[in-house]
Amino acid sequence: MMSKRHRVGRQQHGITLLGLLFWAIIVGFIALLGMRVLPTLNEFFTIQKAVNKVALEGGSTVPEIRAAFEKQKDIEYSIQSITSKDLDITKENDRIVVRFAYNKEIELMAPVFVLIKYEGRSR
Repeated sequence: MMSKRHRVGRQQHGITLLGLLFWAIIVGFIALLGMRVLPTLNEFFTIQKAVNKVALEGGSTVPEIRAAFEKQKDIEYSIQSITSKDLDITKENDRIVVRFAYNKEIELMAPVFVLIKYEGRSR
C-alpha cells in the first residue's frame, strides 16, 4: 500500500516541449521587432535633439535654419530619413518653431513590413 503522501509526490510539473517552442517563438519575434525598431527610435530622438538645437541657435531666417540643420545632420551621421527641405519652419509668439514628420517602413520578414509614422516639433 502506498501512502497518500507518496502518491501526491509522483505528479509531474513543468512545461511541455510544445509550450517551450511556443514561448521561444513569441520571445524571438519580440526580440526581432525590438532589434528592427530601436535604431529608428534612436534616429527620431537624434532628429528631435537637432531640431531643438537649430530652433534655439540656428538663426532667424528660414535659409539660416535649414543650413544649420544640414550642418547638424552632417555631424549626426544617424540622421538619414529627412533633410532640411522636410522641415516646416514657422514663428509662434516671436519664437521659431520647427516641425518635422516622416514615415519609416521596416521589413520584418519578406512580405511583412511595419510602418511607423514619426512627427515632432521643437520646444
